[in-house]
Amino acid sequence: MSRKLNSPIQTQMAVSLLKSPLTGEFHEFNKMGMKPPVGRRRVFVQTETGCVLGLELDRSDNAHTVKRKLQVALNFPTEESSLTFGDLVLNNDLTSVRNDSPLLLTRNNFHRSSSTPCLSPMRADLQQGRDETSSIEILGNSVCSSFVRQMAKDITKALKRGIDPVAVNSGLGGVYFFKNIRGDSVAIVKPTDEEPFAPNNPKGFVGKALGQPGLKRSVRVGETGYREVAAYLLDKDGFANVPPTALVKISHSIFNVNNGVKGSKRMEKVLVSKIASLQQFISHDYDASEHGTSSFPVSAVHRIGILDVRILNTDRHSGNLLVRKLDGVGMFGQVELIPIDHGLCLPETLEDPYFEWIHWPQASIPFSEDELKYIANLDPFEDCEMLRRELPMVREASLRVLVLCTILLKEAAAYGLCLAEIGEMMTREVRAGDEEPSEIEVVCLEARSLIGEKEAESPRSDLGGDVEFQFDLDCEENITSPLGFTLGNARCHLSKKEVNEIAIPEKMGAVSKLSMSLKSTLLGEKSQKYQKHPGARAESGYASSGHRSAEEQIPASTSFVKLSDMSEEEWKIFLEKYQELLYPAFAKRKAITLGQNLRQRLGTSCQF
Repeated sequence: MSRKLNSPIQTQMAVSLLKSPLTGEFHEFNKMGMKPPVGRRRVFVQTETGCVLGLELDRSDNAHTVKRKLQVALNFPTEESSLTFGDLVLNNDLTSVRNDSPLLLTRNNFHRSSSTPCLSPMRADLQQGRDETSSIEILGNSVCSSFVRQMAKDITKALKRGIDPVAVNSGLGGVYFFKNIRGDSVAIVKPTDEEPFAPNNPKGFVGKALGQPGLKRSVRVGETGYREVAAYLLDKDGFANVPPTALVKISHSIFNVNNGVKGSKRMEKVLVSKIASLQQFISHDYDASEHGTSSFPVSAVHRIGILDVRILNTDRHSGNLLVRKLDGVGMFGQVELIPIDHGLCLPETLEDPYFEWIHWPQASIPFSEDELKYIANLDPFEDCEMLRRELPMVREASLRVLVLCTILLKEAAAYGLCLAEIGEMMTREVRAGDEEPSEIEVVCLEARSLIGEKEAESPRSDLGGDVEFQFDLDCEENITSPLGFTLGNARCHLSKKEVNEIAIPEKMGAVSKLSMSLKSTLLGEKSQKYQKHPGARAESGYASSGHRSAEEQIPASTSFVKLSDMSEEEWKIFLEKYQELLYPAFAKRKAITLGQNLRQRLGTSCQF
């Protein structure tokens, strides 16, 4: 092994296309929009430290030949490394990998220390000097609009004229404004390896490799950019006004590269290629935190809320709702809302969302006919197929969350619930710093228990009496409750008899009884008290943390329901039970709302 690999200065280098170790030839394509030769594809391999390598694949290439090429380029053995494409571990066949797809190379069973060398290319294996490929290349068969493609061309022209981007100092991750030839900001670029806790984060929030749990434990480091694009693709017909967004490979010397895993910045500036989200910059007058929310249009709040519910947005705070005046008058004239920052949507498990709008008066107004029609036409399964085509790196667990939340939205809207009521059903209660499962999570727990009961009664089972079944709850701590639940990175065991005691399907008591049972259990103490949202307040909360480990900086989080471990057949049965149990849950929520309204009318001055 080369001793240079141990030098932190070699951590990340500017990378273009690799010279093929097998053919000795260097192939350029996709320059000026050219397609690769028939039978050949290009992929971008990103190491766990953020290094990006463009690699040309022949028709005969498989995962093993790709690893051998990477081994030569990285000067490091890759036999024990995993090459992944979203959920898919590429053991041999590469037919599922499309042209311009981003792959991730990680080492198995690897515990990093400050002296551990990173997977990084050696200087001799790189094409030095200016990246000969386009400065911005849209990855995959993105359905991004012609506007996005034109925006990429405008930025490329500006870069060639020496108009450099500008780094944004605020926030937790690396963010850059890219400009056009007039010097106007036209796009926001967020490199995936500069996210909070990612290897090349410029703000000091480092300590995680790509693919590990991130700011939200159900959203992995390096995958928020995919979610930014997914939110745009799911915002059909611009219903919620999400700005055009695409996944790109982009090269510039402004991007941050840290020296080693401790996160110190390197002073030397070199051309660096990154995988990033690129979103249209929207000129605006202020954000929602600087404006009276009562003047926001009801339709705008509803449309953004509908999107947030579908994608289970865990970070919808006022700072990522831009406000643009339409009539040019004062603070209370006609305004338009633009939602941004969707990197913490579509988590891999049901999470506690953060909906800033949940207590706004607009959220309690019933949906309009147009909104109900839009909701009724949503098809979560069609949406999943679209994301599998356009963003195949999005994990199946996140797609299942999309399905659950869209079904909830459709059924709740048809039942007559308003946006605020739907948001309340999805939001967890916090008592004495401990989170309790939301109403929807309780419904999911009940649906999972019914799957187990069905399996226990199946003719395939030879067991009788108190048949035990189990399901995963992917939590952070292991705590056993009086009901026999083991909450943690373990399994929950319930006998058929115990399930019958807490499960009363087809009755309104089904959800409420299970809810009361769960609320009597120990759901685990959190290492930190719950904060209303991790994004807006995290900056001040983490600013004083210096260079503590990522484990210390990430707030504790609990997952009550895991979706990814179900087989396709179990998932189908689960969805059937889930939809059946929603209606008593809706009735309960309506009763709660009625009681709250009654108390408000009576006031608090009455003495009995």
